[in-house]
Parts: sequence; C-alpha cells; structure tokens
Amino acid sequence: MEKYLVSARKYRPATFASVVGQKALAATLKNSIATDRLAHAYLFCGSRGVGKTSCARIFAKTINCTNRTPDGEACNECESCRLFNENRSLNIIELDAASNNGVEDIRQLIDQTRIPPTSGKYRVFIVDEVHMLSSGAFNAFLKTLEEPPEYVIFILATTEKHKVIPTILSRCQIFDFNRITISDMVDHLAYVAKNEGISAEPAALNVIARKADGAMRDALSIFDQVAASSLNNITYRSTIENLNVLDSAVYNRLLQSFLDGNVADALLIYKEVRDQGFNNHFFLTGLADYFRDLVVARDPKTISLLESDDDNRTAMAQLAAKCSPKMLYRAMDLCNSADLNYRTAANKQFLIELTLIKLCQADSPSPNEGDGEGHALQPIVAKAPTTPTPSSPKPAPAPAPAPQKPAPTAAPINPPAPAPPAPANPAAKKLPKIGLGPSISIRATNSAAPAAAPTDDKPAPAAPSATPAAGAPDRQPKLDLRLSPEEVRSAWLNFADSRTAEHVMASTLRTCIPRPADANDSTTYTVQYESPAQAEVLEKWLPLITRELAQTLGNSQLKFSLKQVDGEGSPISWTERQILDHLIAQNERIGELVNKLNLTLE
Repeated sequence: MEKYLVSARKYRPATFASVVGQKALAATLKNSIATDRLAHAYLFCGSRGVGKTSCARIFAKTINCTNRTPDGEACNECESCRLFNENRSLNIIELDAASNNGVEDIRQLIDQTRIPPTSGKYRVFIVDEVHMLSSGAFNAFLKTLEEPPEYVIFILATTEKHKVIPTILSRCQIFDFNRITISDMVDHLAYVAKNEGISAEPAALNVIARKADGAMRDALSIFDQVAASSLNNITYRSTIENLNVLDSAVYNRLLQSFLDGNVADALLIYKEVRDQGFNNHFFLTGLADYFRDLVVARDPKTISLLESDDDNRTAMAQLAAKCSPKMLYRAMDLCNSADLNYRTAANKQFLIELTLIKLCQADSPSPNEGDGEGHALQPIVAKAPTTPTPSSPKPAPAPAPAPQKPAPTAAPINPPAPAPPAPANPAAKKLPKIGLGPSISIRATNSAAPAAAPTDDKPAPAAPSATPAAGAPDRQPKLDLRLSPEEVRSAWLNFADSRTAEHVMASTLRTCIPRPADANDSTTYTVQYESPAQAEVLEKWLPLITRELAQTLGNSQLKFSLKQVDGEGSPISWTERQILDHLIAQNERIGELVNKLNLTLE
C-alpha cells in the first residue's frame, strides 16, 4: 500500500506553470532565466502559504537545468534535475533562519559559498524566514551578500519584510507575492479533488478557501481534514460542521430581523449561535464581513469584489436590494465600533446584544435627522393589540368661514385649538394670550391680517376683506410679536445643549451664532461661518433647527441664511485664559495643580 502523503506536499508546485496565483511573478522569473539576466540576490516576500519557498526551489532547479523546455521550464530528465527531484543535489542549500539565526550559522554558510558547483552552473542558497536572523548575523552576512562569487545566488524568503534591515533590502531584487484569491483556490482544490477521486461541492470548496485566508497550503490542509471527516464526500453541510463555520443562513435571518426592527428575533438568533459554541468575537467579525459583502453586492460595479461563486453573488445582490445604502453603512459602523470596544468590554455578551439592538434601528430614521421612511423598533415584550391613539391630540379645525381671497402678504395663521396647551418653554410663555394657536406670528403692523376666528358658536359672516367694518369692535389687537436677538440666541444655544450626543454639531452651533440680517425684520437671521466644515454641518442641520426654533419661539416666519466670513473671529470664541478660568471654575483641583507647579500661559 502506497504511503499516504498530505496534499500540501503531494501537490507542491514543481514547475512555474503549476504555481497557483502568481502568474506575473512566475513569468518574470522565467524571462530572467531565458535571457540569462540573473541577479546575485533575491528577496521573496509574502504571507504564509503563497509559494515563496516553492518558487525559490523551482528557480534554483531551472537555472541549473541543462536542457530546458521551449517554454522555459526544467526538463526533469537531465542529471541536475534528477538529483534535485531525489533531494540529492549539492547545488541547492536550504537554511532555516528561524533555528539558525546566529553569527556562527552565517559564517558556516559563507564558508560553503567558497566551494564551486560540482555540476551545473550555480550554487543556490535558500534562506527561509530571513527576518529571524539576529542583528549580528545580518551584519556578518552583508559583505558576502553584496559581492558573492559569480556562481552563487542567494534567495531569501520572509513573511515580514519590515523586519529585514534596509542594508539587506538594498542588495536584493524584491518580489512581493500576492495572497491567493478565493477563485484560484477553489479551482486548485477542485483539481486536487478530481485527481484524488473525491466528490466536492463548489460551495464547500468556497468555505474552505475562505477559511484558508489566502494561504494555499492552509487550504490543502483543511481540504484533507474535511475529506477525512466526510469519507471523501465533501458537502457544504459537512464542511461547516467540521470547520465550525457559521452558516450564512443565520446571517440572512439576522438581516431580516434588522429590517423588521424585531429585537426579540435578533437576540434569540444570537442565543442559538452561542448555544452552538461559537465564539462571540468570531460571530461579531462574521457579521461585519456579511454587511461588507452586502455593500459590494448592492452595486453591479462592485459585485466583482465579492469573492464567491456566481450563485452566491446573485443571492447576495437580491438581499442587498432590500437594504438602503444608509442602513448598510450605519450597520458597518456599528459592527466596527463593537469590534474596537470588544477587547476592553467587561461584559462582551452585553456589548454584542446592545449592538444587535442598535442594528434593529439601523433602518429607522434617526431622531436627530428629521423625517424619513423606515421600520419602527418592535418591543421585546409583545402587547395586546390596541387601537393606536396619538400621544398628543391635534387641535380640531374650526368651522370653515365663507370663501374669501386672503391678502398675499398676510402671515399664515394655524387653526385655533379648543383649548390651547400651555407653552413648553420660557420663550413661548412670553407670548400674550390672544386666543390663537401657540405658533401665531404677526410680522409688520402695516400688513393686512386675515379675519380672526369667531369667538361665539355662530359661524362668522363672510366678509369681502380682512379689514373690520367701521365701528365694529376689534377682536384681535394689532400686536407686533417681534423676536429679540437675545431670545433667538438663547433658543439656538439651548438646542445645541440638548444635542450633546452630536458633539460636532453642538460645537459648531456654539461657535456660529445667528445675527439679525435686518434691523427692521426680527424673523430673518444670518448665520456666519468661517470654514467649509462648519458650512457642511450647518447645511445638514439647519432645516431641523429652523423647525425646532420656530416651534419653541412661537413664530413660523423665523428664517436663517448662511454667510461665509473670512478672518472674522467667532462671536463667542474664548481665549486660552478664558478656557483655563472655566476649567478651574469647574474643578478646583486644576487651579491647585496650576499653582503648585507654577504653570503659566505663554
């Protein structure tokens, strides 16, 4: 019976054509051999399992071949190739720098360079994991690496190029190996499965390739493991069970709960994941990758970035179409924040559950961003169905008067409520009680005002104009409800203080204070800004601020406009002394520390 050999060794590349995922680099090496333009030192860099040492051995074998094929490959028939295939070649010396990293080890290597090749043209020294050499060994290696004998070629391999000293890098031709793509891995695994007589589902091979994380050697090792556990019948189900990989169906169910705003379903699905023994951080990173895949699958231009088969790409594109880009971006940001806080979180399960609750609100409009479409967050505890009632009843409209043409300059008046509610803020309390809604606004006294609503039960008679008849009692006094700049400024700053969570917006509002645009118009204000960043924040928040302040001040005619100023300081900007005084007032210990250390402001 033939001795079993693992796939990573059995299918190790023996020619440049068999190297997986490094076509451009292999072509460069073949061309340098064909044109006899060989350097004296090479440095192969890349992550584990991408073919650095394999390419070094193929290169060493090919340059000593005496009868190369027309396409530049070794013939495997000459004496040099046969000795190499039998591991008896004296022209190829391999050194593991991880275990031979001292000065004496490098001196022994240098001594071997003085012996010319017995057959062939070159002696090739392959130093693996060269970054593990000590600083003394690096220095002892410099002179020989710079000017070796003409028959010596050094090939250095490393997974951490940044640890190799610059003087070594400057003496080598550097080749950076790419990570093996998932599609290349799947093709190679299918080739191995066919040769070994193993049936394998493409979806299962895709899972193996993703698990290998760009390393072909890891993929072949995982392939052997799954083939042994499934008795040479590699299915998708057996693969995810053997590798303890979370099924994509779980993430699909979670996505539906996020879109529905169903917190209970999301938490129960997470409990199922924990009961299956999956690590919390593994679940969190998998969820982040899932949202990333949805983002790239949503746009046909970027769907090629989804490293998967065509069927999975189509399914992901259909799921991504259900999500808005804003929801996906917010979900990715929440997953990233949770990942950053995971290591420092005392209760990691609580962190993930809180993230899931936030994700259930990711498709809902933010309370700080005005109106928008989205799903309302469903409560965890179900309640009996009841007839929904508004939290605050809207005022019933008064009986409509006879048709009349309003004056074009008249300010809009809201329908009167049966019992107007008390004002919710001090600014609204200053309004006189005139029997109208809290958002009444009367601008100039010269403007024609619409007829006031009748105060008795009888409907008001139709009038040809808004001006009362001569001698008739004036039910609505002509008041000039002007807004003082102090009231607007106070309401502006109160709004900023109420949104401390949006610290960028709050800081911008405290810096950019509105000023009256016209001395004769108390409802029009100009907000001056100094930088494009402030303008961007103000343009985003100004519609919401205008609505809030108009309701707070009881004046629907309030308007704000933006104006850029260059070089003009902020109206409330503080000096360094004012900042220090404010900090000392907030915390006396700061003042004690300043006095104790004799600190001064320059």
